[in-house]
Amino acid sequence: MVSLKNLSRGIGLLALLVAYAGYGLGQSRSLHHSLLASSAAPSVGPHKASTAEPPEIESHIDLRQAIEAPAPGEGALGTDRGSMIAREADWHFQLGRQHYQAGEEDGARREFDQAIDLLLAAPNDPEIRAVVDGRIEELADAIHHLDLAGLGAGETDEPEFEQSPIEEIPQMTFPFDPSLKGKVLEQLRATSSQLPLDATDAVLSYIHYFSSARGRKMLSFGLGRAGRYRALIDRILDEEGVPRELIFLAQAESGFLPRAVSRQRATGMWQFMKGTGNLYGLRQSPLTDDRLDPEKATRAAARHLHDLYRHFGDWYLAMAAYNCGSVTIDRAVARTGYADFWELKRRNALPLETSNYVPIILAMTIVAKNPAEYGLTNIEPDPPLEYDAIQIKQPTNLMLIADLTDSPVSQIRDLNPALLRSTVPAAWTLRVPKGAARSAAAALEMVPPQKRCCWRAHRMVEGDSLEAVARRYRVTGNSIRMANHADGDGFRTGNLVMIPASPEPERRTVATHHAGRRYGARASAAGSGHTSAARHSGPAPKAAHGKKPAVRTAANYGAPRTSVKQ
Repeated sequence: MVSLKNLSRGIGLLALLVAYAGYGLGQSRSLHHSLLASSAAPSVGPHKASTAEPPEIESHIDLRQAIEAPAPGEGALGTDRGSMIAREADWHFQLGRQHYQAGEEDGARREFDQAIDLLLAAPNDPEIRAVVDGRIEELADAIHHLDLAGLGAGETDEPEFEQSPIEEIPQMTFPFDPSLKGKVLEQLRATSSQLPLDATDAVLSYIHYFSSARGRKMLSFGLGRAGRYRALIDRILDEEGVPRELIFLAQAESGFLPRAVSRQRATGMWQFMKGTGNLYGLRQSPLTDDRLDPEKATRAAARHLHDLYRHFGDWYLAMAAYNCGSVTIDRAVARTGYADFWELKRRNALPLETSNYVPIILAMTIVAKNPAEYGLTNIEPDPPLEYDAIQIKQPTNLMLIADLTDSPVSQIRDLNPALLRSTVPAAWTLRVPKGAARSAAAALEMVPPQKRCCWRAHRMVEGDSLEAVARRYRVTGNSIRMANHADGDGFRTGNLVMIPASPEPERRTVATHHAGRRYGARASAAGSGHTSAARHSGPAPKAAHGKKPAVRTAANYGAPRTSVKQ
């Protein structure tokens, strides 16, 4: 069966063809069936308007808008035929969303196909097409957001983890054009940087690598994702007195993936081992891991780097110690008598991965500061993450939060990467989509505290009945009445109904992306993620450091950028 992500791509492409290439009815129908999987739904014959009036779908719909749209009869789209067809298509979309929320993929596909079929079967009249063609794009955008990993009723698996990208960077030197050095030196003279930038042969070698197709792909992926976190990271680095250019440690360590995990189990955007993470306040429990929290991990990394700098008095040595541990660097300095990174590298006094680590960071920095010179001209940074927060007082089912905010479970997970399971622990600050905190917190109070670990919530839409909702969540209608202190079947469209669902056992199926799955086929024993035993030996001895207070959519006709594969 074709996935809904591929469905949204096909619909989006089709919308372009219909809107801009002037496809006629017969042509668009033929192309539609070549893009979509066959459905159990019967083919749509001559259009017959439904007597039911579905909620309105606004342009650039999001899921909350779909739920909170006006009830039938309110905010009418109009009386012309194009609007009537669009309204019926919207109604089928809402029914499909219901099926999808209940994990009924076949029912969802049937209703989504019906909605699109109605729009494609509309008469080829310019005034009608002006209405329905725009609706095709809006529905494609909405369907795209309803992926199976999203609202996903019954999804209880732990989140997937990503491979640390630096493990895919070859640990070797690359030949480069001798003229590159003059070019880079010229760039450095015109570049402002809080971190000293050198153009040694090792740095030039990695600049050459990041100018290659493979290296540029890896760098582009991270620079795009950096948009989500750059403002957060810059602010924390400034507060902790660390050069902003050290953001590229996160680029090398994780590609700004909060759930990156190295082979040695260093974890998070800044690749902390448990020991070092605990020293800087990053706690782990069966339900959470602070190393996966972008803000907490960035704060810990900035303080760790600041401590290392105060110990060594040199940012290159601090970076090297971040990779292999301060004890390893202290021993190399004592053995050679040189407290200079380049001299230690020349004398082979450092582990191989560490001797390459600093040049990699410097090369990334130089290339990122001069993107046009290295072919990085079409990077679209992800928009900054925006969210509100609510305080969780009792253990709470993550799917209940998704229900109350009408958001995919995957979106709640993305906002809270430190959550390892589908239960939010008590006394936890939970991030929710922007604008959803007040209504979600109020609705959560409708659920008995001891039931928040398993109950669900359902927003009634046109066509719902108590019996149908009960079947969907595998409960009885009487239990729903009791949970909501209701008599009879008096739930109306728009009502938020609490569902007294029973707890389901969670499955521990952590999927770790192994080498070659994300950034390329070749993996090396790179020193990422605090790889050596020395790397989690703790902060630099003994530096006192006081603590300071602290969209890409289906309209783009493609799935969101989530990985780079070769």
